[in-house]
Amino acid sequence: MDIIIDKIRDDLKNNIDEKTQVTSQRFFKEKIKFYGVRVPQVNKISKENFKLIESCSKSEIFNFCEMLWQSGYLEESFIACNWSYALHKQYEPNDFQYFEKWIDNYVNNWASCDTLCNHTVGEFIEMYPDFLPRLKIMAKSSNRWTKRAAAVSLIIPARKGRFLKEIFAIADILLLDKDDLVQKGYGWMLKACSQANQKEVFDYVIQNKAIMPRTALRYAIEKMPKEMKKKAMEK
Repeated sequence: MDIIIDKIRDDLKNNIDEKTQVTSQRFFKEKIKFYGVRVPQVNKISKENFKLIESCSKSEIFNFCEMLWQSGYLEESFIACNWSYALHKQYEPNDFQYFEKWIDNYVNNWASCDTLCNHTVGEFIEMYPDFLPRLKIMAKSSNRWTKRAAAVSLIIPARKGRFLKEIFAIADILLLDKDDLVQKGYGWMLKACSQANQKEVFDYVIQNKAIMPRTALRYAIEKMPKEMKKKAMEK
């Protein structure tokens, strides 16, 4: 296991892009660790090294993911996300404990949060909707990334018109949150939901616009027609 992890780290170090290294921190308010490797190259390294472990058991691959998450490096978190999603056809209910642990203990920026939750967690929730109440519990966390995760895990199902009741329930929990990254997260969830349920999301925004943070409101209405946007933005 250590040999594979060491190889990944060597591959990342050998593909550092000076421009990316200089500019990466600009995208994040919090101080994060990164090598400075462009995302397409990270994905290539991810695919090449996954071939070396794809015959391993799911639990073994999740253990690889755990080691990558523990490093705290942005690029290693992306590889962990890619690998956990590569196993999505094998997901079982007990796997949610891994995803929760990674979110609660290792996610430390919006990019890692969204990459894990849009794909790995979102796919899991579509497969096992009985876990939707767990997202509501996550939305009540004191951890900003766990709260954001509760919302962004539903982005792709929302676009498909799924889980409308639960989406509004999570939006209700997060409605007055003061963290702008949480506001952007649930605003994005509502925006995605509006693609299949525009009227319902518009009505929700109108009902709550007096108290909804403007950041969340703007995200929620971004895909709506001009007249709807105008009405939603009126004070």
